Amino acid sequence: MRALLAALAMMAGTAQAEEVRLHAAGSLRAALTEVASAFQAAGGGTVRGTFGPSGLLRERIAGGEATDVFAAANMEHPQALATARGRDVVLFARNRLCALVGRDVAVDSDTLLARMLSPEVKIGTSTPRADPAGDYAFASFARAEALRPGARAALEAKALTLTGGAASAPPPAGIDGYAWHVAEGRADIFLTYCTNAAVAVRQVPGGRVVALPDALSVAADYGMVVLGDGAAAYRLGLFILSPAGQAVLARHGFEAPTLPREPLP
Repeated sequence: MRALLAALAMMAGTAQAEEVRLHAAGSLRAALTEVASAFQAAGGGTVRGTFGPSGLLRERIAGGEATDVFAAANMEHPQALATARGRDVVLFARNRLCALVGRDVAVDSDTLLARMLSPEVKIGTSTPRADPAGDYAFASFARAEALRPGARAALEAKALTLTGGAASAPPPAGIDGYAWHVAEGRADIFLTYCTNAAVAVRQVPGGRVVALPDALSVAADYGMVVLGDGAAAYRLGLFILSPAGQAVLARHGFEAPTLPREPLP
């Protein structure tokens, strides 16, 4: 917490309308765009957001692309940058995996593993290492091994890594990428974040969101590191952790770990 504690001293100064460069996971686009608007309205400065797969963003930043705040869908990618620069990473949100399911797939939480193992069912995931959503999906496959020996290898072999990679096909303008792959039949079941699935299902006629059973469920911890030295970068980091910022994340379906509990009656 050294970096964020140092920000408290900076916060005492007069706020300046600085631009803050934010690099963030694609799953955070809607939530942090709203947070950025609230931050600017509160006099914190403007925010220029760049969104994409966390692993690819990490590579760009490590390669010299300038940023002030990096908000990732795991702890590992920001930690790698933080360690190299003597900064600290904070947990600011949590997510989980859900299954986005197409119209003609009869499945519920209890039958999800069996359906994913069916030879005729196509499973979509994001690209591991480039996009943490893919890593979480493959972690779920690993958990399946305890339920059905051989399930891990079978699921890994048939998984189609359709999104999140450097060479992944982009969806048409205005179309959600997960919805596009499911609606077009490239995947019958797509494992993605529950927040993503809740948005994507609106564009999948007859589609549904199915919760992973507890035995397969994987939690996603989101980490943030302030890499810039300007006061506005620290103000944005603190704003994301503040009740106002956390409330926005909660409205978008994230678990907001620093959101205060309801006061006792």
